[in-house]
Amino acid sequence: MRSFNSSFVNVLDASQLRSLVPSAYATAPHASRSSRYAYIPTSEVIDGLMAEGFAPFKAVQSKSRIEGKTEFTKHMIRFRHADAIARADGNIPEVVLINSHDGTSAYKLLSGIFRMICTNGLIVCEKNLGELSIHHKGNIVNQVIEGSFEIIGQSQKALGTIENWSALQLTSGEQNAFAEAAHSLRFADSDGKIDTPITAAQLLTPRRMADRSENSAWTRPAPDLYRTMNVVQENVIRGGLSARAMGDGRTRGRMVTTREVRGIDQDVRLNRALWQLAERMAELKGVKSAA
Repeated sequence: MRSFNSSFVNVLDASQLRSLVPSAYATAPHASRSSRYAYIPTSEVIDGLMAEGFAPFKAVQSKSRIEGKTEFTKHMIRFRHADAIARADGNIPEVVLINSHDGTSAYKLLSGIFRMICTNGLIVCEKNLGELSIHHKGNIVNQVIEGSFEIIGQSQKALGTIENWSALQLTSGEQNAFAEAAHSLRFADSDGKIDTPITAAQLLTPRRMADRSENSAWTRPAPDLYRTMNVVQENVIRGGLSARAMGDGRTRGRMVTTREVRGIDQDVRLNRALWQLAERMAELKGVKSAA
């Protein structure tokens, strides 16, 4: 098994994984699966990936209101490879593995980027960087391992795009437009209606000094596209934003605080949409992806 350099901390061990994603250790598929369902527990895939130099750093799983189904639900684990080097900008390529044992997901591999400075986990979604879907049949472990090396290579390519975005300066109006689009992604319902006192401007409030603009009393991100996206992403995903809803004229209205996005599908959807939004902003300013 490969060893990890000093830049890798907080690697999850087997006991932590069992606690965080017990469905990855299911000993059989959910009863709803037919005999044609090739059952390979995610735990075997984890062991295979670790033997090839990948290590898990974050793991979450979905809940279920159906009794007895929690042990089989969708789970997501983020891996980094031992050969990955923490760059000066703190961005590390990752492989994002998603699977379930209740039929709601095949094995999926997505490109990811981990930003050390703020523990953000971006999911890459460039036009030429796809995802791999591996169905529950055949030699699943080998397919996932081979796919993971392909995905980590794609994540490496995305680092070039990040360099371009870090050098791309946005106007205040462009930052506002980015935040307004992200605000709709996060809060609009299926009809496009937004019913929250949380404003788009709140998504532009940096939580870390490294992301703050030196020229605006720290109330806005630095003007480059990458840090603007990261500030918005953290506020969208992590939650914790508060505002008071309007009252009925007799009361002040209740205080509303956003919750952290914990659902796997919503996390992936928002992360990929924000990446695509940044990609579109770069294109409008004449900068193409590096990959």
